[in-house]
Amino acid sequence: MNDDVFGNGAAASRSHGRGRTPEELSTIGELSRRTGLPVRTIRFWSDEGALPPVARSEGGYRLYDAESLARLELIRTLRELGLGLDDVRKVLRGETDMASVAAAHVAALDAQIRSLRLSRAVLSTVAQRNSTTEEMALMNKLARLSAAERKQIIDDFVEEMFHGLDTATDPEIRRRLRAATVDLPDDPTPEQVDAWVEMAELMQQPEFRARMRTMAEFNAADRGPDVPADASPWFARRLVQLAGDARERGVDPRSPDAAEVVRHLLGDEDTAAVLERLESAAQDQVARYRELMAVVNGGAPAPSHAEEFAWVLEALRAQLSR
Repeated sequence: MNDDVFGNGAAASRSHGRGRTPEELSTIGELSRRTGLPVRTIRFWSDEGALPPVARSEGGYRLYDAESLARLELIRTLRELGLGLDDVRKVLRGETDMASVAAAHVAALDAQIRSLRLSRAVLSTVAQRNSTTEEMALMNKLARLSAAERKQIIDDFVEEMFHGLDTATDPEIRRRLRAATVDLPDDPTPEQVDAWVEMAELMQQPEFRARMRTMAEFNAADRGPDVPADASPWFARRLVQLAGDARERGVDPRSPDAAEVVRHLLGDEDTAAVLERLESAAQDQVARYRELMAVVNGGAPAPSHAEEFAWVLEALRAQLSR
């Protein structure tokens, strides 16, 4: 097609379009100069039916009027926003309204942005961990699981923790653990993606699952018909309070004064059994699990009171060694 790229002298041989005078019509070359768009881009949009010419010159050049210029600017805007030519044509022909197209495109962009952020988070983690190809593939798979798939991982994990303990387990503890579900938000940060991947990996480790199962069994053994549902949280609060006071007073956990604190804390409880239960709960992996859950959920991790628990553990060990 002999479209006028340069617009040299073509106006004199133009045929009129829509009643315009030759001076009111422009060639593709002139549109290019006025808009800064490449000639080949304008020609392509015209070939695709998004910018039909209003007339042809005697030499066969496509000619456009002022409305064509406005149409061209709209096409450019829509294309810069990422709309495909099919959607552009529908908008220009009035086959669909701009609001509907924009809403659909926003949804598509949101999905694309989320995918890009997931990719960035996975690659950032790979770089930080110096991961192998296999590790990278696993992280990418875990990061891109659907909400239902992520929920299934957590449900399977919780079910294993409590299988066979339903009648004995403190219902309040079970409720809290089931309620502590985690899921990536629609717009996760790289830190949240990284935390979810690490958490999912942790939940699938047999050693960690066994440790969490042991904690559930300890809790079930403590429960009975006369034990209040909030006994475990009460014990933890009591431990933090007594151990915190002792540490502030400078009490050595191996001293007789520490033994008195332990007696106030345990009462008639078996010291060895309590020590075993606390050692299981104080494992680094368990603490890490709680931290990761908080990050994924977008909140601050609950205080671990690691110093208070460490003080009690040392005091219990000292008491048993006497």
